[in-house]
Amino acid sequence: MNLHRKGRAALVLALVAVVGMAFRVSWNALRDIAGAVGADETAAMLYPFVVDGLMALALIATLVLTADARKFALRVLGTYTLASLVLNYVHGLVPELHSDGGARVDWTRLADWDPANWALVLLATSLPVGSIYFGSDLVAKVLHHRPTPIATPIENAEESTETTMKRSTADLLESTPEPITATLVRMPDQGPVDHLKSTPAFKPIQQGATVPLASIDRRAVPAGSTRSRRATGRLPDAAKSPRPKRTPDQLLDEARKATAGWPDSKVTAEGIRREVHTSPANARMLRDTLLAERAKVA
Repeated sequence: MNLHRKGRAALVLALVAVVGMAFRVSWNALRDIAGAVGADETAAMLYPFVVDGLMALALIATLVLTADARKFALRVLGTYTLASLVLNYVHGLVPELHSDGGARVDWTRLADWDPANWALVLLATSLPVGSIYFGSDLVAKVLHHRPTPIATPIENAEESTETTMKRSTADLLESTPEPITATLVRMPDQGPVDHLKSTPAFKPIQQGATVPLASIDRRAVPAGSTRSRRATGRLPDAAKSPRPKRTPDQLLDEARKATAGWPDSKVTAEGIRREVHTSPANARMLRDTLLAERAKVA
């Protein structure tokens, strides 16, 4: 961590050194251009601070600002860098600017072509005014800049989110259900049931015997398991639907009616069992009986 800080400090110092040396190299050119466009000795000495100083300010603003403000600072930095490059280029093309601070050069001789000369004079004289405007705007943006806070990661974020969701469930507004009226139905007493007897009839219940139930309050309860429970215990005989037991004669009559049109090859125990709905043992007995009757008739 200490090494990382030292590397950053060394990088900043190197940048300051490069900017300072570049400012010194550009000093003579900008001073001579200012003297050529009519600035006095004091104004010509301060002119480089106006151009290159705003470039340094725009560079610092670029490092501090973000989003659209940072783009604006980059545009100002690029514009003044280009303007300084043009003025240094003109200073190199006109040898007369190199003596007496450019005082011997008339402003009409910055370029042989009049439109180019007018553009250069306009550029040189507008840079100080632009420095006032753009410099003030950049300083205001830096002073009013508020860095975006970095969100601190929350430990056990998943658990905290789940807890919040469970707590918010109880705060939901729900409508109160209306009272439910239930009718009481009495079930018959449990006991052994004989399949040969009919099912006992229920006792009549008065229709007016109703008991109003209190309204059920809706409360937040923890989520339970959605798995269905297995039925435990043996189903009572009273709850089973009774099935009448047929006698052998009744089974034989039903088998005769069902197989009346069947050929002898089709009269099988399986076929009789399916038609009469009886046990395999009874089906075999019925098959033998039917085949014996058909053999006697033949």
